[in-house]
Amino acid sequence: METVNYTFLTQFILTGIPYPPRLRTFLFVFFLVIYILTQLGNVLILITVWADPQLHARPMYVFLGVLSIIDMGISTIIVPRLMMNFTSGIKPIAFGSCVAQLYFYHFLGSTQCFLYTVMAYDRYLAICRPLHYPVLMSAKLSVMLVAGAWVAGSIHGAIQAILTFHLPYCGPNQVEYFFCDIPAVLKLACADTLVNEMVTFVDIGVVVASCFSMILISYIQIIWAILRIRTADGRRRAFSTCGAHITVVTVYYVPCAFIYLRPESHSPLDGAAALFPTAITPFLNPLIYTLRNQEVKLALRRMIAGQRTKSEV
Repeated sequence: METVNYTFLTQFILTGIPYPPRLRTFLFVFFLVIYILTQLGNVLILITVWADPQLHARPMYVFLGVLSIIDMGISTIIVPRLMMNFTSGIKPIAFGSCVAQLYFYHFLGSTQCFLYTVMAYDRYLAICRPLHYPVLMSAKLSVMLVAGAWVAGSIHGAIQAILTFHLPYCGPNQVEYFFCDIPAVLKLACADTLVNEMVTFVDIGVVVASCFSMILISYIQIIWAILRIRTADGRRRAFSTCGAHITVVTVYYVPCAFIYLRPESHSPLDGAAALFPTAITPFLNPLIYTLRNQEVKLALRRMIAGQRTKSEV
């Protein structure tokens, strides 16, 4: 029986995103600003939810605080590494670091997917079952739902990392991408990846499709309930509590479906689409929730007014 001797890789090289050399400084500054604003925006959301008694006692805003933590995590594991390519050139990433980056990206990304579903269910109960909402969405249940999202996300991330890196990698080691993600890494495996690709497609497809279906069902019932509200002001207030969530779900799902749930391609749009869930969406989420959600804006004003009063005293 013939044996195959592999020289396993100890590091990968992330090529980053293609860009004209003259834009190197601009792109570094751009992503640096995006990263800083992402962290500041999400920290502001966390502080606002924690400091305002009217918010942190409500499950919807507890979920929003958890979403901010996830956004900060996704941005941190991707963007600083991307910025390194604009300053010190292409640097290798250790094999273990590549595994960790892929795991945490899919862990946090799938947790975010589950959390969006929980938030849609919360809005369904608040609008369609308002009298029973305090009982149906208790503090204990909201904690269990958040914990369940974290556990399910960690399992999903572990499955994807194990499936990807149980294959032998013996060269080449150049990943044509700006971070270690499944489609780009699998191209370097020294083995048939058809089973991996099918399992990845089915696994991610089931998670995305099931979460999206539950969100869609929730919003069909929410819209039907809103249309039955007699006053225009009541309809506007009911929809305002959902507008931000609908926006962030759209921004999240469209790029993810484009990246993972379509035939393989080598289009330049692949990298651009991947920038949304890794860099742009974490930056946009706090903006969307502060601009589209009246209660968050009022809480921010109360917090700023309170700080002014303390400083005057």
